[in-house]
Amino acid sequence: MPKLRIVGPQGNRLLGALEPSSRKRIDPHLEPVTLKLGAVVCDAGGLLKHAYFPEGSVLSLLTVLENGSAIETANIGREGAFGLFAAMYSRVSFNRCLVQFEGGMVRCPIELLQSEFKNSEHVRNLFVSYSETLLSQVQQTVACNALHSTEERMCRWLLMMHDRAEGEALPYTHEFLSEMLGANRKSVTMAAQALQTAGLISYRRGKIQVVDRAGLEKASCECYAIVKERFDAFLMPPATAVQGDTGQRKR
Repeated sequence: MPKLRIVGPQGNRLLGALEPSSRKRIDPHLEPVTLKLGAVVCDAGGLLKHAYFPEGSVLSLLTVLENGSAIETANIGREGAFGLFAAMYSRVSFNRCLVQFEGGMVRCPIELLQSEFKNSEHVRNLFVSYSETLLSQVQQTVACNALHSTEERMCRWLLMMHDRAEGEALPYTHEFLSEMLGANRKSVTMAAQALQTAGLISYRRGKIQVVDRAGLEKASCECYAIVKERFDAFLMPPATAVQGDTGQRKR
């Protein structure tokens, strides 16, 4: 697997992992993008012309059903990108992608990434390894949504967002959380109240602040730790995204 060249805290770590020759070709074509919270980057079935690399923003991947309801299956921060499948396989998006947290982001033309993927073994290994790691997040989220309580799922989701928002207050309403978690608003409200009563979060006027990080991790299901370990492994060579025995993990 490729050795990762980690960039500073303000950069996208996947771009920072590219070998210098690829980065030299790609950098001149990176275009800064500013999108508001909730803005749709691409809808399901849409044709992708760019891949998007968060540098502080967070993107959410939603599976949308025929009746219009949707549920989040993954989110992407500075550790990854949206649209790499278009560079490797199909240019049609399988998910709706929207902005979940405002911040910096750059985009790159798909044609350029397709060329790098075709001509560079390093880029192929990097993109495939990242895609495997992202897929593992999707799989874990599916299991979490099916088997864990709304309160546990909310803890997992808030921890993931807290990591990506780097401790900032999270600007989310109960209605928004219900869509992300695939839960009804009443159960989301009850879960948020329980976490606030326990002193784990504070919630006021559509903003959530994590108060007790350690307590929130303890209240979460194991899914947060599993996904975090896999992304940490991907970003810390020589380990790969799917290595590691998670069977010994303790709550």
